[in-house]
Amino acid sequence: MLSRIRFFKDIDMHDVASVGGKNASLGEMYRNLTKQGVRIPDGFATTAEAFREFLAENELRNIIRDTLKGINLKKYSDVKQRGSKIRSAILKGQLPTAFKEEIRVAYRELNRREGRGKPVDTAVRSSATAEDLPGASFAGQQETYLNIKGEAALLEAVRKCFASLYTDRAIVYREEKGFDHLAVALSVGVQKMVRSDKHSAGVLFTIDTESGFKDVVLINAAWGLGESVVQGKVDPDQYYVFKPLLEKSGTDPVISRRVGSKSSKIIYGTSAKSPVKTVPVKPLDQKRFCLTDEEMIQLARWGVQIEQYYSKLAEEDRPMDIEWAKDGVNGKLYIVQARPETVQSEMDREVLTTMKLKQKGKVLASGLAIGSRIGQGNVRVIKDVKSLKTFHDGDVLVTHMTDPDWVPIMKRASAIITDSGGRTCHAAIVARELGTPAIVGTKNASKTLKHGHAVTVSCAEGDVGWVYEGILPYEKQTVSFANLGTPKTDVMMNVAQPDLAFGYSAIPNKGVGLARTEFIFTDFIKIHPLALIHEKAIKDKRLLKQIADITYPYKDKKQFFIDKLAEGIAMIAAAFHPHDVIVRTSDFKTNEYASLIGGQLFEPEESNPMIGWRGASRYYDEKFVEAFKLECAAIRNVREAMGLENVVVMVPFCRTPQEGERVLQVMREAGLVRGRKGLRIFVMIEIPSNIIQAEKFADLFDGFSIGSNDLTQLTLGVDRDSELVSHIYNELDHAVLDSIRHVIKVAKKKRVKIGICGQAPSDYPEFARFLVREGID
Repeated sequence: MLSRIRFFKDIDMHDVASVGGKNASLGEMYRNLTKQGVRIPDGFATTAEAFREFLAENELRNIIRDTLKGINLKKYSDVKQRGSKIRSAILKGQLPTAFKEEIRVAYRELNRREGRGKPVDTAVRSSATAEDLPGASFAGQQETYLNIKGEAALLEAVRKCFASLYTDRAIVYREEKGFDHLAVALSVGVQKMVRSDKHSAGVLFTIDTESGFKDVVLINAAWGLGESVVQGKVDPDQYYVFKPLLEKSGTDPVISRRVGSKSSKIIYGTSAKSPVKTVPVKPLDQKRFCLTDEEMIQLARWGVQIEQYYSKLAEEDRPMDIEWAKDGVNGKLYIVQARPETVQSEMDREVLTTMKLKQKGKVLASGLAIGSRIGQGNVRVIKDVKSLKTFHDGDVLVTHMTDPDWVPIMKRASAIITDSGGRTCHAAIVARELGTPAIVGTKNASKTLKHGHAVTVSCAEGDVGWVYEGILPYEKQTVSFANLGTPKTDVMMNVAQPDLAFGYSAIPNKGVGLARTEFIFTDFIKIHPLALIHEKAIKDKRLLKQIADITYPYKDKKQFFIDKLAEGIAMIAAAFHPHDVIVRTSDFKTNEYASLIGGQLFEPEESNPMIGWRGASRYYDEKFVEAFKLECAAIRNVREAMGLENVVVMVPFCRTPQEGERVLQVMREAGLVRGRKGLRIFVMIEIPSNIIQAEKFADLFDGFSIGSNDLTQLTLGVDRDSELVSHIYNELDHAVLDSIRHVIKVAKKKRVKIGICGQAPSDYPEFARFLVREGID
């Protein structure tokens, strides 16, 4: 009988003290979730008792205690010297004879089950008895060794894992957390490898890692072994799956797909000395998604199963951080690790803290924003771990990538910037836990940012983080939702950026009164829709290359437009589900459309675009109708394919009822039929003709939304962009107020919904009071 080894089938969460959090979790899943169809590779774990026996036989406890006495955490060289001494002593130690024999016996049994006559390739992972607990969750405290084959290599990997309990970062972390070093033991997990070196792997979270929004599964994926994602060596693909619609038949709940650069991958090496190696990814594969929609949905379902299981076990919500892999030999997906997510799940979503720059400066670099804070300081470019001693408190850490050895320095940084990595890379995970703003995946910040230069690092502007020259002023606001009452009049939101929607949804609201699509056009699609439709007619080779680069791997460029617009809308609709999300179809003016890639080929020049070819007048025009039908297809995709039926459509700048009829006819031809599957179509009230003919518009549409900005401009005959007459522009003018009063009365009479999405009620409390008195919905 093996006393120092336990197979996964014999382990559960009661065994944390014996096999550590990581291995206890693996055993719990293997014993209970494989029965439910979650595929988990088999394996075994060494016990904490075996580790303590190893320390005792090699007389290491006193060496560890004496070496760590009086350690100076602020002096990196002191930590490094002491850690190196302990690891060296452990690596010189000999595994007890009985322990070695038990490892051999267990490995042979794993070979019998999984090896098919060959030595089984294993992942050898460290699992400390105090890890993955609330308040003790920093990424990568100990080491993992991959593609370990054969008894001799396995025994050596076990010894290396033992030594990794005393990495520099683990020593610092335990000191700061107040853990007794000798009270923490280490278990080693030995698990059959999944051949993801021949396909892909990554991580998934059952919560959004930036906002704490709990209704999505976030999946990151890259080619090769999963360590490239975990260690932040690549910018992975990113997918969001909407949980509430996972089990609704006939729907595709994948609401967002973003292809990462995935420039390198980790695969099996060719020798025992080099069991894995990093190689470049072919250019075409870099632009390909790693997973199909079906695979994303399968992983999301497993993620929800695991989350529900652990939540029931803990008797509280328990969002999870899960590692997965796809075997390139048998084509199957596997779950290889799972632990509680301990950053966003412990945040207070009843309090909103926002930061906002008062001015912007010269942009020096940009990348993926981690968190929503602003940091400032002097740039300190660190090339490797040897240079960490040059770092000063409050510096902005700039490097190619971080790893767990850098954590002590990361804690002292005012902001963190890396060339590589995605939202689940090491730098991102640690930055979230520290509450430090970070920008990852900048590609070249370590080359373009200069030592000692003062910069402002802003993660407060959405999905993209910006590095600005100089120390810029900013403001900070904190609001507690617990102190906010619930008004009788519904309060909805104006939202333009899909990547901010999950965070905004935590603010008390009744949905979205205006979801602007223009931001999706400029930041997600970037190309004029007519340039995609008529690509074959374009002669400019440079323009064609631009389009090809952005739309790869889409052969059908129209489908690219439909998918990207649909995903942007879906992110907002999912964030506020099941409340209404009123999506306004595109309201660019000709000069704005012309600024899109290829736009100048299809847009006329107008002397006054503000009152020119915009809104409804485009939608039925033979020069633009094909493009509008793509918008309709995207909205139909969101409502029908994805199942987000809370989307309401709104038509902007509709000058006459006759124009409204023509737009509705085009929408019907595109499959958006008012009333079908509960579809409602609203119209903007922003032109005096909308007020004067309000009853006729009410016969055509299900609701009104007052655009007070344009309504004020057109009622008073004022160009709101002109400084010469800006003093006349006034939403509180009686002509504007009388117009709004009238249209509210008509809406009540005709029983159509009426709201407002203009700026005025945000700026003027008396305007908001006026609207409530008049009975706005």
